[in-house]
Amino acid sequence: MQTSHFAPRQFLPETIDLTDTAQLAPVFDKLSAQIDAAASVADLEAWLLHHSEVSAALAESSSLTYIAMTCQTDDEAKEKAYLHIVEVVDPWLKPRQFALMQKLAQSPFFAQLPAFYDVYRRSVETQVKIYREENVARETQVARLSQQYQKISGAMTVQFDGQEQTLARMARIQEEPDRPRRETAWKTVTERRLQDAGKLEEIFDQLLVLRNEIAHAAGFADFRAYTFASYERFDYTPEDCLRFHDAVEHHIVPLARELQEERRQKLGLEKLRPWDLGVDPDQKPPLHPFEKSSELMEKTHQIFAKLDPRLGDYFNVLRTQELVDLDNRKGKAPGGYQSTLSESRVPFIFMNAVGAHRDIEVLLHEAGHAFHALAARELPLHAYRSAPIEFCEVASMGMELLAAPHLPLFYSDKDAKRAQRDHLEGIIKIFPWIATVDAFQHWIYTHPGHTHAERTAFWLSLMDRFGGVEDWTGFEEARAHVWHRQLHIFEIPFYYVEYGIAQLGALQLWQASRRDLPATLDNYLKGLRLGGSRPLPELFEASGLAFDFTDKTIAPLMRNVKDALVELAA
Repeated sequence: MQTSHFAPRQFLPETIDLTDTAQLAPVFDKLSAQIDAAASVADLEAWLLHHSEVSAALAESSSLTYIAMTCQTDDEAKEKAYLHIVEVVDPWLKPRQFALMQKLAQSPFFAQLPAFYDVYRRSVETQVKIYREENVARETQVARLSQQYQKISGAMTVQFDGQEQTLARMARIQEEPDRPRRETAWKTVTERRLQDAGKLEEIFDQLLVLRNEIAHAAGFADFRAYTFASYERFDYTPEDCLRFHDAVEHHIVPLARELQEERRQKLGLEKLRPWDLGVDPDQKPPLHPFEKSSELMEKTHQIFAKLDPRLGDYFNVLRTQELVDLDNRKGKAPGGYQSTLSESRVPFIFMNAVGAHRDIEVLLHEAGHAFHALAARELPLHAYRSAPIEFCEVASMGMELLAAPHLPLFYSDKDAKRAQRDHLEGIIKIFPWIATVDAFQHWIYTHPGHTHAERTAFWLSLMDRFGGVEDWTGFEEARAHVWHRQLHIFEIPFYYVEYGIAQLGALQLWQASRRDLPATLDNYLKGLRLGGSRPLPELFEASGLAFDFTDKTIAPLMRNVKDALVELAA
């Protein structure tokens, strides 16, 4: 990783250790004194730039320790450095940051700031409203428990094919045509997951208690209401989410089940089982797009360069500054993410590539986030250089769809069509899962004091409502604990419906690109360059999209996806 500050520091000393609270104390004293002395709108704007510089530097320091820890969860020194941020630095910072936000909100010049600051002003007012000093310790405990979940998940391995295997590598076997082998692999992984089910339930129970305490301390009836405020979901409500669940149930679940029935018939099975859901229904071997991660990087760069030279240039920033960790290995945390190094104003991509087609999709997805970070890097406020998740995910999911026509760089034309069809089918499948995960959390946090049995019963009712036609007979316990695999439920509660809202935006982008790709890419980048400086509906509008996740948008999009699937199968 080769990074440097995007702009010279104007306020922070170059040599400061941002993990040492003794060195940070004078910085916050100075910020506090400066805002007290602000005698005009211009003074307050100058202060905002200083505060933004400090916030960006601290965010980058935190990101670097998180990246290091997730890249090697079994390294004690990296774990210790991350926990120092979580347990020492963050709890020290939160009350001081809040005190500054409180002073900002009370400044006579705050309301006089130009319209450019409207979104930021709304955010500050919300932060001041919900902050409680007594919640800092609780949030530290939540972060510690989340890290335990990461550690338990990252340590899960099984013996298979005569060697120790990560669960990410085992997932590839579910794409193989050999059904008995798939079944054995699935059962092996399932048994391993269930070994830690008790520990994960215990962690989640502790998280529930803490989150309810946080909500009540902040004056909210429940954690759902608190989270909608803390996530600054100004543009939609819990009731909108419930309507989204209904729309998914009516317009997407039947299509997903229709595809599963088609799969069952192609596979010649009486019943689909959980180990029959990942294999190609035409019994073709798994797509194997690359041998080494260097090939994945090179060909993905070619895709972006062909799609739009501006995107090729953006991706080159990641390559030349070594801002990607692609390979799967023991001790590496599961999943993939993009993290912005806020002072350097560059993105970092974390993945677990194993040579599967999914790796291409993940890299395209995380690159979309990276492009967002790079497009918005010129914005002066640190707070504006990121956007609401509902739009951030349009950047990433949209990029998966926009790049799909260039998959022949990895495959034959026939296999590229297969990959595109699989991707669209995957989008259809993910909507019911998003609705399941979101509806589960709506219930969990509005039913305090529920028992394990009640929680399990509700989860299973959602699996019946939104799930597929596969038969789980003999694996009822595994079905009852499937939600343990969803890290968002543990680490980022309620952060999942955003994917559904954004996927609808991404599908609209895909629709537009089929009519006029250059104009669509112009609109895409226009929206990204706004960062978070506009309300959510305006960000969608800037990109030529409707901010809507009701039947009105979902029904016609699903018809288009279904038509595209027929085209790709021809």
